[in-house]
Amino acid sequence: MKTLIKNVCAVMPDGTTPVTNIMIDNNRIAGIGDVPEDFRPGKVIDGTDHLAIPGFVNAHTHTSMTLLRSYADDMALMDWLNNEVWPAEAKMTSDDIYWGAMLAMLEMVRTGTTTFADMYGPWMERVAEAAMDAGLRGVLSRGIIGVAPDGEKKLEENAELYRNFHGAADGRITVMFGPHAPYTCPPDFLKKVAAKAQELGAEIHIHMHETLDEINGSLKEYGRRPFDWVAETGIFEGKGTLAAHCVHLDDNDIEIIKKYGIRVAHNPGSNMKLASGVAPVPRLLAEGVCVALGTDGASSNNNLDMLEEVNLAAMLHKVHGLDPVAIPAFKALQMGTEFGGQAVGIPDIGRLAKGCKADITLLDMNSAAWCPRNNPVSLLVYSANSGSVDTVICDGKVLMEKHALTTLDEERILFEAQRCADRLTK
Repeated sequence: MKTLIKNVCAVMPDGTTPVTNIMIDNNRIAGIGDVPEDFRPGKVIDGTDHLAIPGFVNAHTHTSMTLLRSYADDMALMDWLNNEVWPAEAKMTSDDIYWGAMLAMLEMVRTGTTTFADMYGPWMERVAEAAMDAGLRGVLSRGIIGVAPDGEKKLEENAELYRNFHGAADGRITVMFGPHAPYTCPPDFLKKVAAKAQELGAEIHIHMHETLDEINGSLKEYGRRPFDWVAETGIFEGKGTLAAHCVHLDDNDIEIIKKYGIRVAHNPGSNMKLASGVAPVPRLLAEGVCVALGTDGASSNNNLDMLEEVNLAAMLHKVHGLDPVAIPAFKALQMGTEFGGQAVGIPDIGRLAKGCKADITLLDMNSAAWCPRNNPVSLLVYSANSGSVDTVICDGKVLMEKHALTTLDEERILFEAQRCADRLTK
């Protein structure tokens, strides 16, 4: 099917914002600009007074954790995990995973996200099911705790997830391996994960250097920082690695990231809420590292609003470095879109350009936050909020138009998610 978005203000890959037309043919952008006479769309969307951007890419999240939103706040990370989150997660059923994920799908569509990278489990096949039902693009990994008695079983579950779902839904579902973190996956176990992932040709999604406690624990146990010894397990030597957080880095850590082409998922909202620290994002970007944005889970953020993360990335590093030009508005937007596509291993998303996947978010500019329209990108990053998201297209299919959902039953999702959360947290 061909779709035309006409007369829309579009954020182009170079940051310019012309009023133009976007032509979609099946699941790809067929062209941007004047409409040829032989392009006959089956659907026309009026983009007047709307801003078109690539669909946001949430490069690190835990979708089913939406069920634990507001359950345990204002706690230190390890206290929060050990005493609240992990015990609640241990009670989760397959249906909990599905409805938690569906709540996340609802929130992501409403806020303009079209792709998400999720590490969770068990029953990640239910997250795949939710993503397929919603029409979103999911990069899934089974979170693997190597020190758990069933660590080997979790590893095999990830392998099965890859075999069964990698490339599913016309390629909208891809699968990575998800060793949780160096503090939950010892060296010998990471070697097993590396071997299995490389056997299947899968990439890696792992938490790295999130807190000082993680660094100090590694120094105490191994006499070395995590990046240093994890690199020796071979985990970074496969097809590619997505490393979440990377907050506390020294020169050697950054050299390892550059050596292996590791892509970083920066989570400013979660890092601020958990007081984990501030990642050296301006330096990483300056040294050519791909840095994307993620929300982390909804219980440590507490939302999945990627526009909010774009704003936080632009603001946080200015005040942290006392540098008003650190992470300009367009760079922050690229982190939430184009760099996100690169980070999750899908380079043909995240840009409005001919040949790219038709993952597009339209924002309604008819409100005070968008006036005067001196600079649409600045307005998006510093002034607007996700309430302006009006229409969402993923893989060429309309998931929401003029705020009306086309694939999701919002009332049912909210009811089922509340029902599941009540059992888990009360």
